[in-house]
Amino acid sequence: MKKIFINLPLFILLIITTPGCQQKGTKSMSNDNIEIATLAGGCFWCVEAVYERVEGVTDVISGYAGGHLEEPTYKDVSRGDTGHAEVCQIFFDIKVINYDEILQVFWQAHDPTTLNRQGNDYGPQYRSAIYYHNEKQKTSAEAAIKDAEKMFEKPITTEVEQLKIFYEAEVYHQDYFRNNPNVPYCAFVIQPKIKKLKKQGTIFD
Repeated sequence: MKKIFINLPLFILLIITTPGCQQKGTKSMSNDNIEIATLAGGCFWCVEAVYERVEGVTDVISGYAGGHLEEPTYKDVSRGDTGHAEVCQIFFDIKVINYDEILQVFWQAHDPTTLNRQGNDYGPQYRSAIYYHNEKQKTSAEAAIKDAEKMFEKPITTEVEQLKIFYEAEVYHQDYFRNNPNVPYCAFVIQPKIKKLKKQGTIFD
């Protein structure tokens, strides 16, 4: 547990927070125009790199959702037995981009037809999933899957589940592609995807 002490004129306020529940960018929620989408589309390094380049997205946080183990670490999730998926929480300005458009990018950012796998990354932690925050998002997600079925020859494997809790991933996973552009995974997996989506006009530099 992390303890944060804030000195105030009349008293000391003690705030105890759980690291896994903390969200970089929570401050944005004070803005009524900001909404959150929580998506799993393989390695969160890839998903994060894509959405950080989508117009209207204000923040992207890598983490874990959909599992049963409390406070999971990357090592825990990588075993494939905690039930978690690698996910990204995407903060976006609804005046610039809406939830349906966020999902349109989702289908282009990964292959939703490969069960528990994206490329050479395999295991349940790499599954395709949409974790909705409210009923409106659930309805949009279900409709988006029906539309996506027309785009792909193989069946869509994307799960649609209510988000129960999101655990923020370790610091070194955040902004991974931006901070490590030359590591082999980034150079040979993420960079070609970014280049392709830029060419399609889906994302910007």
